[in-house]
Amino acid sequence: MATTREELHSSALSILADLVAFDTTSRDSNLALIAYVEQRLSTIGVTARRVMSADGRKANLYATIGPVREQGIVLSGHTDVVPVDGQPWTSDPFTLTRRGDRLYGRGTCDMKGFLALALAAAPHLAAPERAGRPAHLAFSYDEEIGCLGAPHMIREIVANLPRPAAVIVGEPTNMEVVSGHKGITTHVVTVTGHEAHSSLTHLGISANMVAIRLMAMLSDLAETLKSGADPASPFVPPHATLTIGQINGGTAVNILARECRFAFDFRSPPGTDVDALLAPFKAEAARIDAEMKALWPETGVEVVRRSAAPPFAPEPDGVAERVARILSGDNGQPRVVSYAAEAGQFQQAGFSTVICGPGSIEQAHQPDEYVEIGQMERGAAFMERLIAMLHGDHSPTSPQIAEAQ
Repeated sequence: MATTREELHSSALSILADLVAFDTTSRDSNLALIAYVEQRLSTIGVTARRVMSADGRKANLYATIGPVREQGIVLSGHTDVVPVDGQPWTSDPFTLTRRGDRLYGRGTCDMKGFLALALAAAPHLAAPERAGRPAHLAFSYDEEIGCLGAPHMIREIVANLPRPAAVIVGEPTNMEVVSGHKGITTHVVTVTGHEAHSSLTHLGISANMVAIRLMAMLSDLAETLKSGADPASPFVPPHATLTIGQINGGTAVNILARECRFAFDFRSPPGTDVDALLAPFKAEAARIDAEMKALWPETGVEVVRRSAAPPFAPEPDGVAERVARILSGDNGQPRVVSYAAEAGQFQQAGFSTVICGPGSIEQAHQPDEYVEIGQMERGAAFMERLIAMLHGDHSPTSPQIAEAQ
């Protein structure tokens, strides 16, 4: 007869195959996946709530499993994945494929593996004969393009749910506990020029040439950030970083470009004043904008902040970290990561938060992304302990939330 852990593992792998089959690339809708989750939860008597995006194409989902009371645990993860465009996959990225001890597919580690484990645990958590404390599922959209969806859901959780004891964000950490991450701020800069023949530069202004000046300023700032590295910082690299990830401009080599658009991200450790560091760049952009408009009113520079996800700071003696260490069996040194996640947003809302999930971030966003079978097995063990914890099982192998508070 299969143990609870074996049942959880087997169920999670089946659910993961279903989740990977939904192409939830951030540019597309996630509503089909959300409907799938709602249907699974409805079969165990759990009603989920949607928090829609402004355009109605996407949704967050949150649900309470078990009694509606305080001191529950939030299991949080994002439903979107990054694009596969141009990547040399050796199998269909939207079909879960097992080769050896690895499961391949887009989102297997980032982070549908954790979502699958949470959904596999849901029927056990909902068992009416073992009511204790609740688990809350919190599945978001658009994490991959700046953690855009989660804030709307977090506001509803604050307003509508009894206060949870902790939030566990299941980003890939090899099932090790992570207590801090950098923040991320992204901007899109649009330069509008005035087209003319490239031999007559006095009759127009090239958006590309202006953009190059602005990008050079950002490149200089990136080098300055390196020189300000803190040797005591636990982050790798031990300083804020700035990179320009996208550039698009011009229509032909012999035309002064009418438009150039580029996007950059700024990743910052806790305590970094991002606005102050970017103030000189924005001031220069405003100066150039005025200079251009004086010549051609339709031209200029627009700087728009697309997203701003706060950093996640380690909590001294945090409840969430203690709970996650009990559930994962992790007794290692405190860890932080340089990627950004939704943990900082939960923490900013006042929740004790931690990151712990299956898979390695080194496999995320890559062609042939995979999660190891062993990681899913560790995740099943984690969920088995969580079920026992929330149900109040007092056996020595089933610790209580109270022990972590």
